[in-house]
Amino acid sequence: MSVLTDVMRNPLDPGYRAAADRRAREGHPPRHTRWGTAAVAVLAVALGAAFTWSVVALRAPQPGALAAREVLAQQITERTDELDRLRTESTSLQSEIDALQSAALSGSDSPLLDQLAADQLSTGTVAATGAGLRITLSDAETDDPETDLDSRVRDSDLQTLVNGLWAAGAEAIAVNGQRLTTTTAIRTAGDAILVDVVPLVGPYTVEAIGDPQGMQTALARSTAGQLLAVLQSTYSIGVQLSGQQELHLPGAAAPTLRSATLPPGVSVLQDPAGTLNTPDAEES
Repeated sequence: MSVLTDVMRNPLDPGYRAAADRRAREGHPPRHTRWGTAAVAVLAVALGAAFTWSVVALRAPQPGALAAREVLAQQITERTDELDRLRTESTSLQSEIDALQSAALSGSDSPLLDQLAADQLSTGTVAATGAGLRITLSDAETDDPETDLDSRVRDSDLQTLVNGLWAAGAEAIAVNGQRLTTTTAIRTAGDAILVDVVPLVGPYTVEAIGDPQGMQTALARSTAGQLLAVLQSTYSIGVQLSGQQELHLPGAAAPTLRSATLPPGVSVLQDPAGTLNTPDAEES
């Protein structure tokens, strides 16, 4: 036991101990300590330089990526400007068509002009003004809206609300300023809700022209009214409903004519000038 105790207490050989004490008295640190410290310092510098170079290399944009990004940004700017120009031109041409149409029909056939105006209102191609309801839906406040999908307004919620307003007697409806027509689609694309391919972000304001009290009563009794109550009470989605004395809804773009047919019993005749006329037009 004495040998084991001595080894535990004095693990270093007496000769090595004496040499170490002598070097310590002379002011020289142990040789292995000096070399170990130098090696650690060199290794630390090398690792730091390698890490810095790696970060710089990874964060530095590649020339090809920069060129592609510039090309895409330029294309986006050009396409956006072109789209704005075409929209302005389309609006101007539509106004000119409406003016020419009114001038051509007002003097000859007033009932036809009235019917045309009523059809334009029902199809949503002309602006509408009147009293109605304004309903705003906003996403619920949550810590993680990306994963808590129940806290967000969905396209199906807007679809149900819009259908409920039509059933309640609405004459014209718009969502965030986008006028709804007979061919409007409301759907989801990624995180955005599309109305006629136009992306919208919340809050979503639905405006409907019609009798405010009548629509509110009918809406409360419908499936859409029950949905609004569930969204507000269960999922904490913001629902604000108010009657408005005057709403201004913009007109939508006129639909593209795909095909047309004449009514039964009406034939098309071609005169020598090459224009097409109906028999009634020739008699007049």
